[in-house]
Amino acid sequence: MSAALDRARAIVRQYGWNATVYRALDSDLEHWLSREGDALVGFTRQASTRVVAGAPVAAHERLAQVAEEFEDQAASQGERVCYVCAEERLLSAAPGRYAVVRIGAQPVWDAQSWAGVFDAEPRLRAQRNRARNKGVVVEQWDTGLVVTDRGLAACRTRWLASKRLPQLSFLAYVDLGKAPVAALGDRRLFVATRGGKVCAYLVASPIPSRRGWLVEQVVRCPAAANGTVELLVDSAVRSLAADGAGIVTLGLAPLAGATSGGADAAGDGAPALPSPLAGVLGPLRAHGAPFYDFVGLEGVKSKFRPERWENVYLLSREPRTSARTLYAVGAAFCGGRPARVLVGGLLRAMA
Repeated sequence: MSAALDRARAIVRQYGWNATVYRALDSDLEHWLSREGDALVGFTRQASTRVVAGAPVAAHERLAQVAEEFEDQAASQGERVCYVCAEERLLSAAPGRYAVVRIGAQPVWDAQSWAGVFDAEPRLRAQRNRARNKGVVVEQWDTGLVVTDRGLAACRTRWLASKRLPQLSFLAYVDLGKAPVAALGDRRLFVATRGGKVCAYLVASPIPSRRGWLVEQVVRCPAAANGTVELLVDSAVRSLAADGAGIVTLGLAPLAGATSGGADAAGDGAPALPSPLAGVLGPLRAHGAPFYDFVGLEGVKSKFRPERWENVYLLSREPRTSARTLYAVGAAFCGGRPARVLVGGLLRAMA
């Protein structure tokens, strides 16, 4: 790690609050440090816009000032700024500064209460026991193996081949080889095997300021036994709780609760909230299954009985969210080639 990345990781370990904070260190992002050297922003540039991974990483009392410093520096270069997967803390630190789009929600549990919540749900217990009875075993592995182990790579390849969209970039990629070695070592890797062969794995990354963990990836071979995911998630969260974790989140469910009518389409899922783009996001959630199963993913996260859902936002420094901002975000996730990715997804859906 270079001295600059060493400093960036130290900032994340001291002030990291956003669930996606460890992605700010990735090698495919640019890394901006505040003038005082006490804050970090990880971002990519698309369509003359700095697309930020999450939010600035800074002490709470410095957050608004750091964000303004970063935005002013971008403006001096003719660039706009938007924050993807930002959470309530940035929104409340600078009220009225940003155009706001609620892009989904993430389920959250008190890690110390997880076991009681899980064990009280008969369907979860049944699925976990089904996997155990099929011989599935979960163990914690050295995290570095996620980029070197052939069994994990083969599982990942089969999982990606089952998806309708080609592999995405930015906050949605699954190749953790982009993470600096030291930052990768801060994560936890849990692997489910059956008969000695990898059938699923889970990667969790720290949320340091909240004594929390983000379940960053759950990768499952299509042929894995029923209940493998339930067993894997349960084993991982119990292990994190035993080590003193405060909270755990399964990460963003995109468009969770977004409906054109304002009601919660998932029943016991995330609460629906009004959005300036509700007329677009609601139909996309309901009818976007050929590309991405928004409803199904929310359902998977909901079945673990979250204690609460936390809103996740797209924030942009402009009077209202512009088409340019939306294009920049799409380009960030599509590696700068949104049209190619969407065509690729359509061809897969038609195959």
